[in-house]
Amino acid sequence: QVVLVESGGGLVQSGGSLRLSCAASRITFRFYVMRWFRQAPGKERELVAGITSAGGTTNYADSVKGRFTISRDNAKNTVYLQMNSLKPEDTAVYYCNAFRDRLSEYWGQGTQVTVSS
Repeated sequence: QVVLVESGGGLVQSGGSLRLSCAASRITFRFYVMRWFRQAPGKERELVAGITSAGGTTNYADSVKGRFTISRDNAKNTVYLQMNSLKPEDTAVYYCNAFRDRLSEYWGQGTQVTVSS
């Protein structure tokens, strides 16, 4: 059974930083596009950032560009999301997603990020 385990969430003041990690097991990690999504209360889940399998290309939601950085370490089967200059509107549950094709997609359990004003 594929497992994605997120960590690094928590409570931080506006302007602060957090680094999320997502460790994957039981998949060939280097074959997968890795993405971070988030879901705030009462809102739909939205894509925050993505990184290609070799890490050569990244993409970001407009709302986080210049503040968040996604990276991966294929030797450690781990993807990261460095979040700087956090805002209260970044408060959400953040989910790690591994995608190869529509039959090979997996989700983590989520980690709560709360940014106080």
